[in-house]
Formats: sequence, C-alpha cells, structure tokens
Amino acid sequence: MRTIRRIIYFINPVSGTKGKSDLQQLLTARTTERGFDFDILPTVANGDYSFLEEKITNDGVTDIGICGGDGSVNQVVQSLAGLDLNFGIIPMGSGNGLALSAGIPRNSAKALDVFFDGVPRRIDAFTVNKQFACMLCGLGFDARVAHEFATQSKRGLGTYASLTTRNFFSATAYPFVVEANKIAFSTDAFFVSIANSNQFGNNFTIAPRAELSDGLLDIVIVKKVAKPLFLFNVMKQVLSGQLQKMENTLRSPVIYFQTSEIRIKNFERAPLHIDGEPRESISDIRIKVLPQYFKLVHGW
Repeated sequence: MRTIRRIIYFINPVSGTKGKSDLQQLLTARTTERGFDFDILPTVANGDYSFLEEKITNDGVTDIGICGGDGSVNQVVQSLAGLDLNFGIIPMGSGNGLALSAGIPRNSAKALDVFFDGVPRRIDAFTVNKQFACMLCGLGFDARVAHEFATQSKRGLGTYASLTTRNFFSATAYPFVVEANKIAFSTDAFFVSIANSNQFGNNFTIAPRAELSDGLLDIVIVKKVAKPLFLFNVMKQVLSGQLQKMENTLRSPVIYFQTSEIRIKNFERAPLHIDGEPRESISDIRIKVLPQYFKLVHGW
C-alpha cells in the first residue's frame, strides 16, 4: 500500500536565480510518479497563509513543500506551524541556511528526494520581540548586507558576495548592552548573530555548535577590533567552534555562547535582519526560543 500523502508546494516566483517553470515541471512529474496528490501555489506577498487552514484540514494535507529561500520558509512556517504538518524545503534562495543545516542539498531533484524520503524532525524556532524566526537573526554588518541585497535587481550568490566584500571595508561598530544567562555586559561590536542553525547560508558557518533542536540559541558577537583583525578573528575563533561559558569569553575579540533567551539594547539602532530578510531596527530586543516548534524534513 502506498503511503497516503497530500502535498501543497509553494513556489516563490522571485527568490534566487533558478528557473521556476522547470521546477514546476519537476514537481509535477516526480510527485505524480510517487502517486501523491498535490497542489502547486505561488507564495503570498504578505506572508499570511492562514486563509489556507480550512483547505489544509478539509483536504487532509500532510506536507508543505517550500520552494524558496529562508525568508519564504519563515513566512510559511509562521502561518502554518500550528497545524500537524511536515515542512520540506526545495532550496531556491541565495543563502538557504536552514535547508543546508538540515542536510537538504541545493539540487532541486535531490532536495525533492529528501522531501519524499527524509525524516521529519521537530526543530526549534524563536521570537524577536513579536516577530518569528526559523534560523538566524543578525544586527550590524550582516544585516546591512541583507538590507542592501533586498534592493538589488540581480539576486544570487555573486551579488551577495560583492555586497559583503564592499561592506566589510566600511563596516561600522555599534554599541550594545547584552543580558543573558543572568549576566549583563556592554560592548561595541561589528555584528551580533543569534543563531538556531549553524550557518549564514552558502555553507558559511557562523555558529559551529548550533543545533536545530537543542532548545538553545547560539550567540556570536564580533567585537570592535582593527579591521585587518576582523576577518582573522571570525575565521580563527568562531569557525573553530570555541564555544565556552559566556563569562569566559567576555574579554575575547569574539564572544560565543549559548542561551535560551537574550535581551539586547540596541542604542544606535543597528540594522536588523531576520532569516536574511531586512527588518525595521529595534532599540530594545528580547529574543526567546520556541522549543520543538515545527517538523522539518531532514536529509540526514
């Protein structure tokens, strides 16, 4: 007997650089071959999919396939995580950090195999004040890149890399006050990353010890140092995974620790991104884990 599955695919028509017509043909052919019922819908510009709840319930939908980047995943999961669904990702964005963290390959056909045959596992999410996040929130340098990237007519890794390089040489440090694990400290930093997944995307690791389902957020703070030392400190200390107790890293150029919640006072309103999407800056940020929040189909 075949497994009874009912799938809705969402295709983001503007994410990444891949052709969407070829993708739709691939989804149709491979899902029909498997004998699963399915619909293919475009993503919704305002990110609200609650209007589909009745259809999902009445039609017995079991799986949601998100064909897009981390921003698309954020919006779909935020709307539909309250239903008993498995979420899969066909990576179509410029970074695809959550997909890569879950062992989902970039190749659409291989990612679809993972969606069909992979293992659904519950993973964490988190809130940034009242805003939802699946994998990563950033303040400062990486957020500035995200804001500029959102305005570009040409998307993709090349554009992102170019903006990252340009912003590196003009990076500004911002003052922050951080409260976590019953400790408060102030620092000037080029960026603060709050990570549920272990990377920015494109296999660039930012939080080597981060796990999607451990109930903790990995906090990476790159402090103000001479520019030639900036990249060196990130590569040497963060990427080597030197996770320590928070109080033991406060004097280091890079602070790296774990916590289930954190408060950040962002006095000069450093730019903010959530899951790679630019957001309006906030002066008082409170972030908290949502443990085991939704089911993501993994490739490992």
